Amino acid sequence: MPDFIVMIVSVSVVLGVMVLVHEWGHFIVAKAFGVRVEIFSIGFGPRLWGLKKGDTDYRISALPLGGYVKMAGDNPLEDRKGDPDEFLSKPRWQRVVIAVAGPATNIILSIVIVSGLYMHGSKQPAYLDRPMVLAGVLQNSTAQKSGLAAGDHVVKINGVSDPTWDRAQMELISTLPGHSLSLVVERGGQELSIYVPTGSSLEDVFGYPADRLLIGAVMPGMPAERSGLKAGDEVLTVNGKALASGAELPSIVEQSQAKPLNLEILRGDRKMLIVVHAQQVNVGNDVSRWQIGVLRSGELVERRLPFGAAIVESVGMNSLMGRQVVYVVIELFRGKISLKQLEGPLGIARESGRAARQGMAELLSLMAMIGVNLGILNLLPIPPLDGGHILLLFIEGTMRRDLSVRVKERFVTVSVVFLLLVFAIVMYNDVLRLIPHR
Repeated sequence: MPDFIVMIVSVSVVLGVMVLVHEWGHFIVAKAFGVRVEIFSIGFGPRLWGLKKGDTDYRISALPLGGYVKMAGDNPLEDRKGDPDEFLSKPRWQRVVIAVAGPATNIILSIVIVSGLYMHGSKQPAYLDRPMVLAGVLQNSTAQKSGLAAGDHVVKINGVSDPTWDRAQMELISTLPGHSLSLVVERGGQELSIYVPTGSSLEDVFGYPADRLLIGAVMPGMPAERSGLKAGDEVLTVNGKALASGAELPSIVEQSQAKPLNLEILRGDRKMLIVVHAQQVNVGNDVSRWQIGVLRSGELVERRLPFGAAIVESVGMNSLMGRQVVYVVIELFRGKISLKQLEGPLGIARESGRAARQGMAELLSLMAMIGVNLGILNLLPIPPLDGGHILLLFIEGTMRRDLSVRVKERFVTVSVVFLLLVFAIVMYNDVLRLIPHR
């Protein structure tokens, strides 16, 4: 299937499900409080098909991307009868709960999705559950520049004692660009405090653990395939030197250039010697790298959690993702992060297509991440977001009277203009990312 079609279908599923669930949260709580819901629509635009049940028209609309809920008397700018089942006739606390229900449902679904992924299980690196003892650090990496070295035992990250590599990965994910991680390292019987700037990967920021070097895949037409390497081979030594981790291989290949690499491998229960000559490969932007054409892997184990542990892990992971969203918003307003760094609809479509190609687990993980983003961003105190409605209700509750329609109209107008401006900037940057730079 063409990449463009995959992107369209996958982003429709990812965003469609999350927006639909968001509206369903508003719907069920509104119905529980006795609000008359006039329309529950799957999709937007003209009505294609529907079923009227009670006061609600359950419909399918032309544009299959999310959906919406129309409650009776929910627009203060429109004429209304003042019936007791209208949204604006309900007590303010009930209207706040209805507004919160949409974002809350997104976050709950994200927790359920991640819990399900943990319970289903997957192949993961065996070292993730091990203590953080560094087998080495990459040359010119963030870890090396920060003072980390082979043999260091990281005993604390951001205040978390005895972290595993899995915890380090979670802390890295939740740390924004431009910020640092606080480490306490045990070296030679002494404890040292080290601050490490965030980076692109676990190996770059922390160094690498001891791990086996397994060949995950061999690229067609590349030196590794021509030399006889196969997926599943374990590399024991390179030019007579044992490797502490597969992380060391790329730099060894780069330094070898066209010189032969003598690989001692284990295939099944048989040891073999294979000679490989690296070749230069253009990796983009006119940059070349010496490669042999393998995707390396380490020792993998099946990791599957029971129900209780999966819920706990999922809440922790979603909390980290939520904290990252909050930090991004705060840093945006402080001017520490540019709008250029944000992904818009085209970026989400691109990531959805990539995730769909990698499998259902990746697509569900992306859906969970977007759910947390959608839930938290909708709580921002900006109309027409849910947080904006909550802010207006809070102001009215404090004043013990309703704001005038004119004030609400101006508040909404300014906020909508602001959101459209942000959307336009993000979309512009999305388009620029799609244009090849020369």
